[in-house]
Amino acid sequence: MSSQKRITNAYNTARRISFNDNSKFIIFSDCHRGDNSFADEFANNRNIYFHALEHYYKEGFTYCELGDGDELWENTTFESIFEAHQNVFELLRKFYAENRLYRLLGNHDMVYKSEKFVEKNLYSYFNKVTGKDDPLFPEITFSEGLVLEHEETNQEIFMLHGHQADWMNYHGWKFNRFLVRALWRPLQVFGIGDPTSPARNYKELIKVERRTKKWIINNNNLFTITGHTHRPRFPEPGDIAYFNDGSCVHPRSITGLEIENGEISLIKWNISTTEDGTLRVVRLLLEGPQKLIDYQTE
Repeated sequence: MSSQKRITNAYNTARRISFNDNSKFIIFSDCHRGDNSFADEFANNRNIYFHALEHYYKEGFTYCELGDGDELWENTTFESIFEAHQNVFELLRKFYAENRLYRLLGNHDMVYKSEKFVEKNLYSYFNKVTGKDDPLFPEITFSEGLVLEHEETNQEIFMLHGHQADWMNYHGWKFNRFLVRALWRPLQVFGIGDPTSPARNYKELIKVERRTKKWIINNNNLFTITGHTHRPRFPEPGDIAYFNDGSCVHPRSITGLEIENGEISLIKWNISTTEDGTLRVVRLLLEGPQKLIDYQTE
């Protein structure tokens, strides 16, 4: 199956939800939540991420996580990830309980394609205080794609992780997972990164972006948002409508996309120092806001 067919399949099987100009969405991907060890890239930005997500929860946003939320290549169990970042999962549980959480499959959490794995690991968790199982994400499902359909304009916004444009990270993910666990994870302590990732391999990154653009062009410039490459993208109206939310494992910052008031913005959250030396987490607007309708095609 070609990259074009894989992306088409993600679109055809995507979960579809309606929205309007009063809807609010925050889109993150590539959190790579790990076990808080030296190899856990998320650990450096955990406080930034938690603060940002808490803000979006209080402001009534719906959270769309476009894959690679949990690092299940380097880590063999979800339990170790949950215990390392339980406060984050408790916040995600609040989103889910209010029907404000959508999670997509990425190459690093492709095991969530197994309903049995999801039921065993994500439906509930063992509460060590009470000694009982408490609900976490009961009945949660993962899909490859998500399509937002505007109630008035019928505009579609297609979201997917983006590894569909990357043969080895789609069909060969189990082999890549083996390499990461056996070889690259131990080497991370010396600063040697995983070359299978397009985020660290510029040639692969360009190939993934080129294939994704080709699909968008061949599908009437459909408004498309991905992650996977960790490289933020925010096109101008009239250009190829290819957006990327970046990642949550940038050095000392996270990036994402906000949809609010019928507009989209690229944002960054990072730690800033005030004049009195106090550290605080701040939100920075990088691009936009730009009206969604400006990307509408006839």
